[in-house]
Amino acid sequence: MRVWDKLMMSLEGVGIAFDAIRANKVRAALTISGVAVGVFVVVAMGATIHGVRQSFQTDLEEFGANTFQVRRRGVGFSSCDGTDENCPDRRNPRITIEDWTAIRRLPEVGSAMAWLFGQQDMTYRNRTVRNVGFDAQSAEWIKTDIADVSPGRSFSESEHDAAAPVIVINDSLASQLFGDSDPIGKEIMVGSLQMTVIGVYQTKAGFLKAMDGRGPDRPRAVVPMMTAWRRMPVWRSMLIMVKPRDGVTREEAMDAVTATMRGRRGLHPSQPNNFYLIGMERMLEVFNQLFGAIFVVGLALSAVGLLVGGVGVVAIMMISVTERTREIGVRKALGATRGTILWQFLIEAATLTSLGAFIGLLIGAGVAAAIKANFPSIPASVPLASVLAALVVAILTGVGFGMLPAMRAAKLDPVDALRYE
Repeated sequence: MRVWDKLMMSLEGVGIAFDAIRANKVRAALTISGVAVGVFVVVAMGATIHGVRQSFQTDLEEFGANTFQVRRRGVGFSSCDGTDENCPDRRNPRITIEDWTAIRRLPEVGSAMAWLFGQQDMTYRNRTVRNVGFDAQSAEWIKTDIADVSPGRSFSESEHDAAAPVIVINDSLASQLFGDSDPIGKEIMVGSLQMTVIGVYQTKAGFLKAMDGRGPDRPRAVVPMMTAWRRMPVWRSMLIMVKPRDGVTREEAMDAVTATMRGRRGLHPSQPNNFYLIGMERMLEVFNQLFGAIFVVGLALSAVGLLVGGVGVVAIMMISVTERTREIGVRKALGATRGTILWQFLIEAATLTSLGAFIGLLIGAGVAAAIKANFPSIPASVPLASVLAALVVAILTGVGFGMLPAMRAAKLDPVDALRYE
C-alpha cells in the first residue's frame, strides 16, 4: 500500500507541476530552457565527440593496429613544434631517405612507407585549382591508405625509383580539372612540373583525413616520393609508416628500428633518442586528451545552463509553496507527514527539470542527425550513456535546487498555514 501511495503521490506531483507550468509560463519557460540548454550542450558534444572518435579510430585501424610511425618530432600536448629555441625536438635530425632505406631492409619489417607533404597549384589547359595538397609516398601507399584506384592505376616501384613524373589524383580534383572527361593519360602542370595522370583514387571518409585535408571532398593527389624529393618543393623531413612482417610483434619491429636509427646517428647508450616511434594507440591517446579538454569546456557551459535552470526551480517552487500554503495546512491537518509534503514538492521540481532534459535530448539528437547527414566522415550518434546521464543530472538538479522550497513547505505549521491569507 505504501508503494501504491507513493506512486499516486508522484503522479499527483507531476500533474501539479504541469499546472504550475501553465500558471507561470514565463518562470517555467526560464527553468525548462535553462535545463534544456545544459542537457543539449552535453548531448550534442557527446554525440559529436563519439562520432569523431569512431571515425578517428577507423582511420587508425586502416593503417593497421601494429603499424607505427617514425617521426622527427613527437605528438601531443607535451611536445613542441620546434619553432621555440628551447624546444629539444628542434635539434633532432631530419628523417632521411637513407633512414627509410635502412628501415625497409630490416628482416622484422614487412613494409615501410615513406611520406612527404607538399602543396602546389595544378593546371589543365585553362583550368587551375589553387593550393592543392599532395602526398609524396612510396609505392606501398595503396596498402596503408586503403584507397580504390579506378579508373587507371597506381605508380609502380620502378616508376617510383626512377622519379617518374606521374600522378594519381582523387575524384574531387579530377572533377574540378577535367569535368566529365576521362583524365587518364592527360598532362597537367603541378607547379612548374608537367606530370601525367595515371589514375583516379577514391578514399574513404574519415575525421583524421578530413582534418588534414585528405578527405574525399577536398582535391588531393599522390605522387611518387622520389619524384617529389628530386623535382618538387616538399618539406624535407619525412614520416615513415612501418608495418611489421607477419609473425613479428610490433615491439620486436620497434626495437629493430630503434637500434637501426640509433646506430645510424651514432648515439651512445646513455644518450636519449633524437627521433620518435609513435604507435596508433598514442595517436588515439592524443585525440582523447584533445577532445577530453573540449568536453570539459562543454561541461562548464552545461553547468551554467543547469545553474540557470536550478535558480528557476527555486523561484518557481518558492512561489508555488507560498501560493499553496493553505493547501499544505489542510493536508497536514488531515494527517500528511513532513515526508509526504517533501516528496510531493521534490517530484514537482524533478518533473520541471526532466521536461527540460527531454527537450534538450530531442534538440541534441536532432543536431547529431544533422551532423551525420551533412558530414559523412563524422558518424555522430547519441550514446545511451549520454541519455541516461542527462536524465539523471536533470533529476538531481531538480531535487537539489527544489530541496529548499520543499523543506520550507514540509516545515510549515498546520495551524499557521490554515490561517495564511
